[in-house]
Amino acid sequence: MILNVSGRTDIVAFYTPWFINRLKEGVIDVRNPFNPKLISRITMDKVDAIMFCTKNPKPIIKYLDKIEKPILFHITLTPYLKDIEPNLPSKKEIIESIKEVSKIIGKEYTYLRYDPIFINDKYTIDYQIKMFERLTNSLEGYIEHIIISFLDDYKNVRKNINILNPKTLTKKDYEQIGKNFSKIAKSHHMTVQTCFEEENLVEYGFIKADCLGLELAKKLTGKEKFKKWKARQVGKCNCVEMVDIGVYNTCSHFCKYCYANYDEKTVLKNKVKHNPKSSLLIGNIEKDDIIKERK
Repeated sequence: MILNVSGRTDIVAFYTPWFINRLKEGVIDVRNPFNPKLISRITMDKVDAIMFCTKNPKPIIKYLDKIEKPILFHITLTPYLKDIEPNLPSKKEIIESIKEVSKIIGKEYTYLRYDPIFINDKYTIDYQIKMFERLTNSLEGYIEHIIISFLDDYKNVRKNINILNPKTLTKKDYEQIGKNFSKIAKSHHMTVQTCFEEENLVEYGFIKADCLGLELAKKLTGKEKFKKWKARQVGKCNCVEMVDIGVYNTCSHFCKYCYANYDEKTVLKNKVKHNPKSSLLIGNIEKDDIIKERK
């Protein structure tokens, strides 16, 4: 079993003390997002590796050498400012944290996610290329792999459409991104790939790879038997199956393009229910909950 920590919220940035408590206790409970009374219980003895997904790795850095599981990091760093990402640390702080993570777990397991990409009158193609060059230059020697994706039509995106003001990417735009990003990444000894995209840009020099494919899972864990992620099998994703322990509408970054938040008021209400000592990220076990151990 590989834990995803997390695609539903930024556990590392906001809930690291809770996660470290879960590691110490050896048990993590996760409510089913579609059937809240059903709880999946995960015991750490069945966990083969942990994939951290975060925009701010700093809170967990001091604990990394104490985590006794193989670790993969996906750290998102984008070129947007406070109008789009109001509650993130400075780019400089995030870059320094990425370097620290790389020193601890190795650059082969430290991935940079430059996503989502969108363009408007402020964030132009030229701006994206310039910032991509700046970020890769800052991180040369600390990362080897970059993953990008493009803006999707999520509920939160529609809600913030007047702030994002995204323009439809043309074939020429994809070509500019593909050629320039490939050239820049190569010059800094990095690969670049897309994630779950129709436009994979391989014709412009991007590699065709998955965020966590079978080969990487083998390298990370030393084990060979991993299932593909059935929930994402729509012809674009071949990642191995992971178990997400997060909860939607619990991230306080409030990024305007986010897929995991769609109601900021709900986020604030949920955060009040967080108990660092609970086995659940939000709330506590109730009498009528049904708990099933995850195999």
